Amino acid sequence: MNARTEDTSSYADAIQAPGTDESVWEQWPGWSDLREFPLPPRGRVVVVAAHPDDEVLGLGGTLARLAAAGHALTVVSVTDGEGSHPGSRVLRPHELARIRAEESRTALERLGAGDTEIVRLHVPDSGVHRHEDAVRRALVPLFWGAVMVAAPWTADVHSDHEAAGRAARAAACESDAPFVEYPVWMWHWARPGDPRVPWDRAARLTLPAEIHDRKRYAVEAFASQIRPLGPGAEDAAVLPPGELAHHLRPHEVVFL
Repeated sequence: MNARTEDTSSYADAIQAPGTDESVWEQWPGWSDLREFPLPPRGRVVVVAAHPDDEVLGLGGTLARLAAAGHALTVVSVTDGEGSHPGSRVLRPHELARIRAEESRTALERLGAGDTEIVRLHVPDSGVHRHEDAVRRALVPLFWGAVMVAAPWTADVHSDHEAAGRAARAAACESDAPFVEYPVWMWHWARPGDPRVPWDRAARLTLPAEIHDRKRYAVEAFASQIRPLGPGAEDAAVLPPGELAHHLRPHEVVFL
């Protein structure tokens, strides 16, 4: 993908438009300016995902590090991800929901985090903004006593991610839990040094080689997202190789 040379004005949103190639991000000298984010003290960590796979794409390596360090982990999947292929002729929404739940569990096992508690809120995919307060209420008791809460970035330019992030931030404030945000789609639509990104709040989590390998293996579990469901355009992969490359770096990023 080469968004820097293509005209993107005809696209409905920044996610549908061609994105920034990973090679551009690799060459960015700003990586060295990001502070290293230390893991929290041992305790319970809650990671909120708008869809099953966000937690692994954005923070899979960190989840592996946390599990190895003995933290208790909870992943909250706000939706079941049943809307990833709305026009599919191969899988119906309820079938996708089941498959994506299985993929998420397999991915966590591959990260060495098989004991993770998974909480599913069953909010309609693409409709989190209409249930934001209900999500907040559901999250508050899950956040009590957590040593860290992580949720999608509230400016990720994806409605579900942003609404889940807002609900989680409000719940973390209410439950007095330390809160960080992680980007997912930002790596697609943004560019190095992009003024729309709060780089002053960004921190990096370095992934040792073994952890990096675990994350790669975990991402491969999401077959419904990284490979076509069928031959038609409506069943195309949501996360083709060029997009996956953003999430397979030897580090992850959070906003404090």
